[in-house]
Amino acid sequence: MHKPIKDSPTPWYKLLNNKGVIKILEFIQDFIIISLCLGLFGFMTLQLREMFVSLLPPLNFTRVTADILFVLILVELFRLLIIYLQERRVSIGVAVEVSIVSVLREIIVKGILEIPWSQILATGSFLLVLAVLLVVRVWLPPTFEGVDPEQKISQRYKQKTKDNGASPLQPLRDR
Repeated sequence: MHKPIKDSPTPWYKLLNNKGVIKILEFIQDFIIISLCLGLFGFMTLQLREMFVSLLPPLNFTRVTADILFVLILVELFRLLIIYLQERRVSIGVAVEVSIVSVLREIIVKGILEIPWSQILATGSFLLVLAVLLVVRVWLPPTFEGVDPEQKISQRYKQKTKDNGASPLQPLRDR
């Protein structure tokens, strides 16, 4: 008849699909994010100190404005990291807001009259795309508020294989 095939060793990529390995990797990732938060917090305190020093006479309004906007950018980045730690996702809204403030800071620091027209056109286009993204994200379906689309797809797949009488582990081409 037919000789049974010996069990082959588990492939390396299936070993990575282990809950213990995933938990270790998530812990390392959290450690990296927490380190970034601490470093960013330290950098914010140094930037605040420098901002207060720039408030001493002679007062340079452009520099003070640039420093204030830079601190706001750092605060938004800090908020982005905190949201990531809490929800395990990067907030599109916060990332777009940081980008908009960063672009506007550069325009304020350089001065709109000193920037070449081609760069103003490109900056305006970029800000328009960011504004559209900020508006469009409102209509995107929430995927992280208790709704996991991958889990729903997995459940549908399991139900479909159960209805067909096939094992969910069996490849589709063998059915």
